[in-house]
Amino acid sequence: MATSEKVIKNKLELLELSQQLGNVSRACKIMSYSRDSFYCFKDLYERGVEIALKEISRRKPVIKNRVEEHIEQAVIQMAVDKPALEQVRVSDELRKKGILISTGKPSSIPIP
Repeated sequence: MATSEKVIKNKLELLELSQQLGNVSRACKIMSYSRDSFYCFKDLYERGVEIALKEISRRKPVIKNRVEEHIEQAVIQMAVDKPALEQVRVSDELRKKGILISTGKPSSIPIP
């Protein structure tokens, strides 16, 4: 079962539980959903749009913050090959291979 199918299933279970209990607030508390979300799911379901219950992310990926694919793969490979290395050491090792990445550590130069 795909992740999106699991999300839809949980939302449908919330709708069913509210019918069984006869209490929306209690069903929402049990399933960890807000009442606002419940009524949104209910509205979509009543319109016959079950697929609309899939997870909708409001955040769009920020492509400009992504590193190039070869750099990402080099970092992942380093993490797999040498999992005990710290950030600074990984940065130094990759710099030797011509891949420049930040150490992730704050600068040791004090800011006045």
